[in-house]
Amino acid sequence: MRVLVTGAAGFIGSALSARLLERGDEVLGYDNLNAYYDPALKEARLARLTPHANFSFVRAALEDRAALEAAFARFKPQRVVNLAAQAGVRYSLENPHAYIDSNIVGFTNILEACRHAGVEHLVYASSSSVYGANRKLPFSVQDAVDHPVSLYAATKKANELMAHTYSHLFDLPTTGLRFFTVYGPWGRPDMALFLFTRKILAGEPIDVFNHGKHTRDFTYIDDIVEGVMRTLDRVPAGDPAYDPLHPTPASSSAPYRIYNIGNNQPVELSRYIEVIEDSVGRKAVKNLLPLQPGDVPDTYADVTELSRDTAYAPTTTVEQGVANFVAWYRDFYRV
Repeated sequence: MRVLVTGAAGFIGSALSARLLERGDEVLGYDNLNAYYDPALKEARLARLTPHANFSFVRAALEDRAALEAAFARFKPQRVVNLAAQAGVRYSLENPHAYIDSNIVGFTNILEACRHAGVEHLVYASSSSVYGANRKLPFSVQDAVDHPVSLYAATKKANELMAHTYSHLFDLPTTGLRFFTVYGPWGRPDMALFLFTRKILAGEPIDVFNHGKHTRDFTYIDDIVEGVMRTLDRVPAGDPAYDPLHPTPASSSAPYRIYNIGNNQPVELSRYIEVIEDSVGRKAVKNLLPLQPGDVPDTYADVTELSRDTAYAPTTTVEQGVANFVAWYRDFYRV
């Protein structure tokens, strides 16, 4: 297939692009390589893809409508995976306009481009952050998600609503994936695993929010990519069991689906830090802090629907995943 992957220089996007190329798909990567975190890491991810004959790349932003439309016109993608977004919960408190530009305006451009290009299937990144103030665990796609606690989360909920509108009005098949705390080699420097590993190795104290008591459904990058591949290959149709008198957020009479994609095994942050310490071979100096504004105490993915529809089954333990990351980090940064 011809697959357009936005955010192709990002953590998930680069790993997904590599897997698509491995199986023989033609991939157009699209990314603006912004400076939210070190662009050199994005360039290094991209450098692993560019030698491949079936990979091409466009450097542009989602909100650049002309550039996006030109990419669609030239490449003529059959399927699209939209992973480009302004990420980060805490940063959305500082720079809200970046989230509107990329996650709302940019996503509108993606939907319009897919509609006019007759794309067979749009898979897009949502987030576990949409569950916001929900406290019933595990988080289920059957649950309402009407109480976001960060603008980042609100933009991801908006993406799901926008996608449904296009599925309903224009019969565009869309699948939204609520990712749960992705980690692993080539990961993002603003995420806990990267920050903690760097600081522990450097002998610097780490900031531990909520005194290490909150839990996260840490999900290894290979398991995430496997889930994305399985959903990309399964084009949704209208759900024959959908009841408009008892609606569920997870499906619709339109060709639309929402899935959680997580490890289905939450880990307390304090335990996660212990695993990092074991892999690094050094104890952390901890600066214990309260829960940050916009953060949620716990995440836990109910992946029933994704497992039912695609046979998704994550296999990587936190111990193995963290060890893989630390080995990559030491090699990449020559520590």
